[in-house]
Amino acid sequence: MRASKGFRSGTRRKLSVGKRKKFKPEAFIKELKEGQAVVIKQDPSSHRGMPHPRFKGLTGTVKGKRGSSYIISVRSGRSFKEVIARPEHVKPLEAR
Repeated sequence: MRASKGFRSGTRRKLSVGKRKKFKPEAFIKELKEGQAVVIKQDPSSHRGMPHPRFKGLTGTVKGKRGSSYIISVRSGRSFKEVIARPEHVKPLEAR
């Protein structure tokens, strides 16, 4: 039988969390401002609006909002890509 090559193929360990990770509804309703720096960190408990696993851990800036999701500009090599992700998959970058 052929192996499935779906959206989450090969991500068993990459998109898993510990047994005791607490579900927090605040992550689903947070608001981000345009121009804010963010980190893409997928929440495996929510499949909706999840960016592709190749963007995990990348930083970018919020360019706008599309429905309840955000458009994030991420640098990929020499070019910039736009990733659409819901707020639970995005974490604000803290200034040091």
